[in-house]
Amino acid sequence: MTTSELTLPAAKATKVKRRRVMGAGKQLHAGPVTYVVLTIFALVSLAPLVWTAIAASRTDRRLAQTPPPLWFGGNLFKNMQAAWDQAGLGTAMFNSVIVAGTITVSTVLFATLAGFAFAKLRFRFSGLLLLLTIGTMMIPPQLAVVPLYLWMSNFGWSNQLQTVILPSLVTAFGTFFMRQYLVQALPSELIEAARVDGASSIRIVWHVVFPAARPAMAVLGLLTFVFAWNDFLWPIIALNQQNPTVQVALNSLGTGYVPDQAVIMAGALLGTLPLLIAFLLFGKQIVGGIMQGAIKG
Repeated sequence: MTTSELTLPAAKATKVKRRRVMGAGKQLHAGPVTYVVLTIFALVSLAPLVWTAIAASRTDRRLAQTPPPLWFGGNLFKNMQAAWDQAGLGTAMFNSVIVAGTITVSTVLFATLAGFAFAKLRFRFSGLLLLLTIGTMMIPPQLAVVPLYLWMSNFGWSNQLQTVILPSLVTAFGTFFMRQYLVQALPSELIEAARVDGASSIRIVWHVVFPAARPAMAVLGLLTFVFAWNDFLWPIIALNQQNPTVQVALNSLGTGYVPDQAVIMAGALLGTLPLLIAFLLFGKQIVGGIMQGAIKG
């Protein structure tokens, strides 16, 4: 066997490696099938929102006709004004911003701290406590309605916003979510280096944990805000129409003898607009945070 025959496999391996390196910098392009599938998913996802807007722009009589309307009418702002006045959505919007904002901030903060403790700190019964935390996710929330209502009544907080805020200050899902993220995204060596430099626990959390957990905190914040804004079961029990959240206020639109479906749809559209605005403003940062976290993981 000659020397050239021996070096032939090595030369082939070098060429293959070089091709892989050159191909790694190329941008992948989606084919037509990908665009078709994505378009179908986008249309299916947007269909309920578009139908809500169409129904909100029509009259109740037109909605009762067959076939139903498939394009926008001219009563959108009129129906929105009627829904705003009938449901008192001004107060409800203000209350929902306070409730959802407070729950979001507290959940992200406490879930990040608890997730960091479960992921990187060593203490007795940590595994048992984490198991109990995850186990609470298996309990239906309906089982806690009666004892929770009795507790809040004993505190004298009936029909007050803190009745809705306090039970949701932190969630088991948020704690587990942050724990799973920090296990991979936060190196233990980085924490040890900060301790060697003399950093206190508060400084480590502020300068090491929070920057590393920022992508997951953004995702958890969006999910928590959407859940708190759309929550209906507990607010409808704990609050009344004099001090409602958006979902409680919208419930009053369908209580008439003959509910006006167009006005109900207009109210539902008004209740959805803050979520759409929040996603339009922060969606790019949140998606970027997800990608950043995926790359770090």
